[in-house]
Amino acid sequence: MNDSEFDSIDFTVKTDSLYREEEYSDMNMATIKRLVPVKPDGKEDKTRDVLFLGYTQMMTPAGAFPIQCPLEARNLKDAIAEYPKAMREALHLVFEELKKQEAEASRIIVPEAQSGGKILF
Repeated sequence: MNDSEFDSIDFTVKTDSLYREEEYSDMNMATIKRLVPVKPDGKEDKTRDVLFLGYTQMMTPAGAFPIQCPLEARNLKDAIAEYPKAMREALHLVFEELKKQEAEASRIIVPEAQSGGKILF
């Protein structure tokens, strides 16, 4: 990127969607993030809901692969209970997407004289 491309990036902080992040970990695999809505002065914004996110990392040959998903929870206790199911579903979705990308990348295009190319699977 050149300097003019950097100038086109909007770094404005959206003050109507600020959150304070709290993190809870079992020091093993599970991390739960609690996102508390706040106003620009840092005080809690009680007009918006607290959000919970599940987070973990899977080790791959290429290094750590982060997986994050929303947790349907109203409090930390509910988030802890929801975490295993939600993470399994998120991991399943990640692997399905990787399979699709792998299938797309494995297509071989063989040039033909008149048709411009033929896709072989």
